[in-house]
Amino acid sequence: MKFIHAFFAALLAAALTLPLSACSAVLPDAYTVNEDAADAPEAVSGTEYTVRFPVSPYGEAVSETTASDDGDTNDTASDCAAYIKSKVDSLFVRSGPGTKYPVLGTLDNGDMTAYSGKENGWYVTVCKEQTAYVSANAEYTSVYLIPKGSPEVESVIAAAESLLGYPYIYGSQRYHWGNGTLNPDFVTGEFDCSALTQYAYYKGAGIALGLTTRDQVKQGTRVDGGLQRGDLMFFTNASRYDLTGTERVGHVAIYLGENYILHTASDHAVIEPLSEKRLSYFIEARRIIPGV
Repeated sequence: MKFIHAFFAALLAAALTLPLSACSAVLPDAYTVNEDAADAPEAVSGTEYTVRFPVSPYGEAVSETTASDDGDTNDTASDCAAYIKSKVDSLFVRSGPGTKYPVLGTLDNGDMTAYSGKENGWYVTVCKEQTAYVSANAEYTSVYLIPKGSPEVESVIAAAESLLGYPYIYGSQRYHWGNGTLNPDFVTGEFDCSALTQYAYYKGAGIALGLTTRDQVKQGTRVDGGLQRGDLMFFTNASRYDLTGTERVGHVAIYLGENYILHTASDHAVIEPLSEKRLSYFIEARRIIPGV
């Protein structure tokens, strides 16, 4: 445990030396009004908004940026990815903008899903590779911004976000055999953790990751400084905790920034904050796409 926290303290120190990304473009007026910016980085709409950007793995706010909002609903913060953040447990994700539509999935408090617009008081998102909707009521949700990575990284993350909501299936079929040769037995909508990362990296960037976490942890380059958006984070688990070498690796997630990861584990594919328990299982991070 001491090693884990020492490692992340080193990541924090390295991250603080990096230039901050600023979401300086115009935000649409569809963003939720939130007068209390203390829970930043949630977007605040109006004539001026303030957004805090944590850059450490623990999500500490260390700087801020401001920009004007001219009410143009067509522009977005082009240097930031926008997410819908749930403020409650068991928030329904529906197939249409209203409570009469079927439920496709759920979000728990702190979970996020991709933001792609607003329609009739509902945020537009994606769930199980289809257009989905989440209530835009400020009691339930808010909009959260994370600085983007390179176009290649964003393409990988977009591919992963399309899978949000799919159930976790242990030992699921892989999209390809580790070398780009497609698996004819692949089942759409069934992913375990390494199947999801393999699919996202191949669909988004044409990068062929290995079949398992033990294969994938050998790829790319080890991250010894600050984590970047798109890096893979590898963890052990209860059943592999006492093993050694790569056999200790039992889980993988995509780091999104601001202490958030995208992964699938035990229930369904989700974007959620790194918990202390998850961090206690952390082994190492790997950069598959070189930073810019």
